[in-house]
Amino acid sequence: MSNFVDYVKIHCKSGHGGAGSAHLRREKYIPKGGPDGGDGGRGGHVIMRGNAQEWTLLPLRYTRHVKAERGENGGKNQLTGAYGADVYINVPIGTIAKNEEGEIIGEIMEDGQEIIIMKGGMGGLGNEHFKSSTNQTPRYAQPGMPGEEGYVVFELKILADVGLVGFPNAGKSTLLAAVSAAKPKIADYAFTTLTPNLGIVEYRNFKSFVMADIPGIIEGAAEGKGLGHRFLRHIERNSILLFMIPADSEDHYKEYQILLNELEEYNPELIDKDIIVSISKSDLLDVELKKEITAEFPEKLKPLFFSGVTQEGLVELKDVIWKKLHG
Repeated sequence: MSNFVDYVKIHCKSGHGGAGSAHLRREKYIPKGGPDGGDGGRGGHVIMRGNAQEWTLLPLRYTRHVKAERGENGGKNQLTGAYGADVYINVPIGTIAKNEEGEIIGEIMEDGQEIIIMKGGMGGLGNEHFKSSTNQTPRYAQPGMPGEEGYVVFELKILADVGLVGFPNAGKSTLLAAVSAAKPKIADYAFTTLTPNLGIVEYRNFKSFVMADIPGIIEGAAEGKGLGHRFLRHIERNSILLFMIPADSEDHYKEYQILLNELEEYNPELIDKDIIVSISKSDLLDVELKKEITAEFPEKLKPLFFSGVTQEGLVELKDVIWKKLHG
């Protein structure tokens, strides 16, 4: 089983509020003791918390239920009951929580950020709150309110500076292995990469940026074909999209248009990102073939040529990426 998990569904239940107290003062020297009951404590919240040390939702994979504590009941002497303990669900940065209807509850963008996804029930009011001129000794108090309950879907969208976009076998894993310390699985068949891989790419003067090897798109991915939406959603969180068309493609520009169309079908905002077009496996090409491929593309989309195997063009590729990121 992969150690990368990007989707989990958990049943969450916050704590029930504690009941208010209906206690009356019963003291020897106070013959007409009035209401003396305290309020119930709030039930515990269920809270999503960002953790920069987590890169996957794997720790939550087998978590079926999460339940926060009930608030304590109010006591005599107008003492408020203790709050129920909150429950924290630690998630990687880039995690989105949704309810069963698909509505977004919250999104974690920073380490330590906390978002309440299920609020604990309010504690009931003690009988002290119900005292009046006509009712000096109320013998009733409010019960606590139930907490929120329901299923929460957690989705992780990869946060990276550069996302690699291409069909299976475009050479994305080879590029990531060539420019970073990442060790993605590489083989000569489609869908070698079934889960995203992240790599830190070192640049000049000890600078760096994060590159994400997103699993390959197939035509029709926007409609859910192949591994569809599971892959496409990770591309949303990348600053730059590096389109990779292999040198041995039958029609380089057409392949680029198909990839672009899949992104637009899934989310039109994706094509507003900075885009770099590249031709991978360029060690297969001579100068004349490179000229022919370049001529297929419009002036503003002239591709960069590189080879992850021979290292050809990698320095130039990193220069263009850095300029896009910080230009």
